[in-house]
Amino acid sequence: MTQSTRHQPRGPQSLTTSRGAALYTGALLGPGLLLLPGLAAAQAGPASILAWLALLGLSGLFAAVFSALGRRFPSAGGVMGYVAAGLGTRAGLVAGWSFLAAVAGGAPLVCLIGASYVTELTGGGQLARAAAAAMLLLIVLALAAGGLRASASAQLVLVSLLIGVIAVAVAGSGASARAANWIPFAPHGWLSIGHAAATLMLSFAGWEAVAPLTTRFANPTGQLPRVIAIALAATTVLYLSLAITTISVLGPAAASTVPLADLLRRAIGPAGPTAAAIAAVVLTLGTTNAYVTGAATMARQLVRSPATGHDQGPAPRFLAAIATAGLLLITLYGLRLVSTASLVAVPTALFLCIYLGSMAAAARVLHGPARWAAVLAYCGWALAIPAIVTLAVTWRGSPQPGNPRPRLPATMPAQPWVGDGQPRVRRVCLRTLVFLDRPHVPVRVFEEAVA
Repeated sequence: MTQSTRHQPRGPQSLTTSRGAALYTGALLGPGLLLLPGLAAAQAGPASILAWLALLGLSGLFAAVFSALGRRFPSAGGVMGYVAAGLGTRAGLVAGWSFLAAVAGGAPLVCLIGASYVTELTGGGQLARAAAAAMLLLIVLALAAGGLRASASAQLVLVSLLIGVIAVAVAGSGASARAANWIPFAPHGWLSIGHAAATLMLSFAGWEAVAPLTTRFANPTGQLPRVIAIALAATTVLYLSLAITTISVLGPAAASTVPLADLLRRAIGPAGPTAAAIAAVVLTLGTTNAYVTGAATMARQLVRSPATGHDQGPAPRFLAAIATAGLLLITLYGLRLVSTASLVAVPTALFLCIYLGSMAAAARVLHGPARWAAVLAYCGWALAIPAIVTLAVTWRGSPQPGNPRPRLPATMPAQPWVGDGQPRVRRVCLRTLVFLDRPHVPVRVFEEAVA
């Protein structure tokens, strides 16, 4: 049973609202912000702003769900524990290993982002960029193997650096904005907005990483809503301001791997690429170190022996796996066999699966508004169709003066588990609704019922 807030310790580890908001904001921001506005603009043009808006709304739903999961399961061990609580141990293991694979695929991508800004300053082609990325990856892994962990204070410094760089780029280059850069609005068609949204999904991964921090608030019920509101407002302003400025100032040139360097060049002159390169390298080292060390901790939990309680697979094995996978992907990029957009798709697909599993689990174990937020985040815009049907039936079925309320047919089964006489699709749908409404029903019972 979840421990109430009054019994939780209130020691020096308690987070204030301002510091908690800073940590949440830091989890959502990272080096991806240095690359993804350009990739989204290349895929959808100015219409990519619609993808940003849609994902910001989705980010708000994710925030509500993961904060509720963090309060309900304060010691669950992140997404692995959340998914296991709702969908079973095996599903939790899938989520845990998917997270590790996402980190292994995302680490070389982050290093390539930092290397792109370095080669923008020093010169060199794609092979030189790959060499710089490989060097950054090896430095990060060496720091992680040596036991260096990015502290919360160091992460806050990195986030402050990123916010300062973005503020200078947006404010300084605003005078070069042109309304003509927004025409045509969707040069690659409206379907390209979906491709841009899939790419931008990587920018909104982070709520799952900070959900366990809910146990460190002295009053989670009162503090958490304010913390989430501040973090969501801060990320919304930063993302939208950078996306709008990238399109308004750069226009067709926004389809670049170093959009922030281009904005800083217009803001502060020739020193812009240098400032962008320094910020990119610092952010790459700090953020990748934080993710790698966190993932290494989860790796130890996944390979721990229940009998002895000791780790059977040390962290160096996980670091070696990241080095092998990362150097392979970077080499393929250097040889022009894969593109940056293809590399973004690898961790994005894995994080998407993790989020879908978390939302499905949350729909089972949560109640009230948090459950509806999970359902809406899981179904997306497709939920509008059953919502319209529900509203229409409710409106037509509302009793009028002098008319009785319509009743179900007498042949409708009284039990929620519909018999074999009903069509299979209908039986599966009704059983799914009962499954979501009864968290105590094991997954095995549900699987046997729909077989």
